[in-house]
Amino acid sequence: MQLVLPPGDFAGIIFDLDGTLIDSMPIHYRAWDATMRRVGLDRALDEDYFYELGGVHTRRVAELFALRYRLSFDADHVTEIKEALYLEFLSGVRTIEPVVAIAREAATRHPISIATGGTPDIAYPALDATGLRSLFEIVVTPHDVAPGRGKPAPDMFLLAAHLMGVKPSRCLVFEDAEPGIEAARAAGMAYVRVPSRAGPRGLVG
Repeated sequence: MQLVLPPGDFAGIIFDLDGTLIDSMPIHYRAWDATMRRVGLDRALDEDYFYELGGVHTRRVAELFALRYRLSFDADHVTEIKEALYLEFLSGVRTIEPVVAIAREAATRHPISIATGGTPDIAYPALDATGLRSLFEIVVTPHDVAPGRGKPAPDMFLLAAHLMGVKPSRCLVFEDAEPGIEAARAAGMAYVRVPSRAGPRGLVG
């Protein structure tokens, strides 16, 4: 993986978690596929559509799956099932080393933070499982912003910038999915798109 950073005098760096720092998206897919089959889906979950939703709050993903597959279920209950299964499968998660290396080097010079669409009970176990928790003192999740203001809204990135004490215009975001890229743009931040199934490869902006 080759990442090209855009030019700029950046004073703080914000990282997405899933698909950016850790290669957890296949595990999320496995958990969602198993969950949806439990609530009536009679075929494999559309993997391409799943990746299009990278960075979207888990409960909202459940709602979107219900609409797409014309299923009726309680989104909160489905979210609980999915997250429990994800934690069961979490031992298989691995770091995305080129991005982690950037984070470790950046931490010696700048404040760094995470802004993730995952809830704390999902994000922190993943950080523990990969040994990254001590690297990030600032972790912003959807619980830290108003309901419905997760990615692609800019609120989580703006909060991360505030907590780092850095102006949004001097932040650089690492993201793998379109909702996160949209959030970075809306926050007025430069970004690097981390190559993954969630979007085109190698783009910067």
